Amino acid sequence: MAAELTAQQLIEKHRPTLDQALETIRTRAYWSPHPEHPKAYGEQGSLDAAAGKAAFDALLGTRLDLGQPGTDGWTGGEVSPYGIELGVEYPHADAEGLLPAMRAAIPSWRDAGAEARAVTCLEILSRISARTHEFAHAVMHTSGQAFMMAFQAGGPHAQDRGMEAVAYAYVEQVRTPDAADWSKPQGKRDPLNLRKQFTPVPRGISLLVGCNTFPTWNGYPGLFASLATGNPVLVKPHPRAVLPLALTVQVAREVLAEAGFDPNLVALAAERPGEGLAKSLAVRPEIKIVDYTGSTAFGDWLETHARQAQVYTEKAGVNTVVIESTGDYKGMLSNLAFSLSLYSGQMCTTPQNLLIPRDGIGTDQGPKSYDEVVSDLAGAVGGLLGDDARANALLGALVNPDVKARLEAAAGLGEVALASREITNPDFPDATVRTPVMVKLDGAKPDAEAAYMSECFGPVSFAVAVDSAADALELLRRTVREKGAMTVGAYTSSQEFEHAMEEVCLEECAQLSLNLTGGVYVNQTAAFSDFHGSGGNPAANAALCDGAFVSNRFRVVEVRREA
Repeated sequence: MAAELTAQQLIEKHRPTLDQALETIRTRAYWSPHPEHPKAYGEQGSLDAAAGKAAFDALLGTRLDLGQPGTDGWTGGEVSPYGIELGVEYPHADAEGLLPAMRAAIPSWRDAGAEARAVTCLEILSRISARTHEFAHAVMHTSGQAFMMAFQAGGPHAQDRGMEAVAYAYVEQVRTPDAADWSKPQGKRDPLNLRKQFTPVPRGISLLVGCNTFPTWNGYPGLFASLATGNPVLVKPHPRAVLPLALTVQVAREVLAEAGFDPNLVALAAERPGEGLAKSLAVRPEIKIVDYTGSTAFGDWLETHARQAQVYTEKAGVNTVVIESTGDYKGMLSNLAFSLSLYSGQMCTTPQNLLIPRDGIGTDQGPKSYDEVVSDLAGAVGGLLGDDARANALLGALVNPDVKARLEAAAGLGEVALASREITNPDFPDATVRTPVMVKLDGAKPDAEAAYMSECFGPVSFAVAVDSAADALELLRRTVREKGAMTVGAYTSSQEFEHAMEEVCLEECAQLSLNLTGGVYVNQTAAFSDFHGSGGNPAANAALCDGAFVSNRFRVVEVRREA
């Protein structure tokens, strides 16, 4: 089709936003062009709450035809953690028919240049933003997040992360000029003169392997980092969370076509039950980049076997909070209770191990024993989730039966300080909703180590008694070094201990949050400012988002001519 959007139109529309994003990744200040409040939508072509819900409902039971080449059938089968059968069918791709078409789309996209690619990506994000209410329902009913979390994390926060990746991609590509005149003096002879051209060249097709819990938040950084650096992106969603990424592909293909580019720069690879499509695609020679969020086992497999590709993984870690002392005991308990409860602990950043000296801690309310700290924290979680309506809004639903099984098994690992209880969601009676369980473990006992030194993904935490604050530091160091951590938290009133915590996290390359007692939580990160993961410990080999996350998705090719 003829181009409906010119490069100049896109530049005029989105260059100011790009410039603000570039400034913000430099200053690390707060900024977001995507409103967090649902009532902010509904004007200038965006869907309000009712229209977004209607748009989502209209998708149920339909076939989402993306017009992709190589389609050899249809697949689907998603069932919401809230009990709804989505009934959406997606194109199943024959790689032999699809991948050549994606490769053929590269030259014109490469030649468009970094700015044109960036503003086209921002147009895609702008159109996704206008449909945030629709996307929120898609995220909610594939991930099990409660609606408000699905709206914010799956909508504006995910869009921010995508835009952040575009900004980093642009910075790295324009670091080298498009052309340069080179002249080398030779004394009495004429100088040597060359005209040099420098072109950012994409690696090739990028494979995005999506996750179940945060399909857009975890998916958009890799998708837009690859696309903005000139690479086509093949999106392989988690089979239980296809819809949010399928809608993303649909929007991207529409924008690319309207801007005069080949829509096959972005395509969907939905899999049939038990197909294992990610494993077969990841090792194909056409795949040059892989982005993955999920289990350590498959992340390790990708790093080992996808040798032809640049592989970016976010895997699993054992997130730890060290409690040495606090000047705001009530605030600490409240903050930790929320962190442990949000989305039923189904976040890669949720704390799991709480390391507490067995002789207790100092607080602004006087000394507190290990048992008192654990009991008070259990009480804070219980109080936070005591009202079922509030609990449903915070917990969402368990994303799959494996989480429920781990939750139930955790109670047998030690003394239960806080038992999990079942909650009914009146709007979705088939949803599986459970409050967190907290188990007391003795860090000195070998049989307890098997529990706290393994990730137990879901609403499970271990209150680990350690001999001293110094022992807590050593256990933290060993945990991060051997198992990795996406986040580390600490509470202390001691400058000396705070410095020791910083040293451990600097040496083991883990992101640290100190003394959080207000409305910022250890398991939340802000785009443009916070780094999600570090890429320096076993939990992830990349950070979202920094220059290293984008710079190896392209190489610079030089052409020299005599001037």
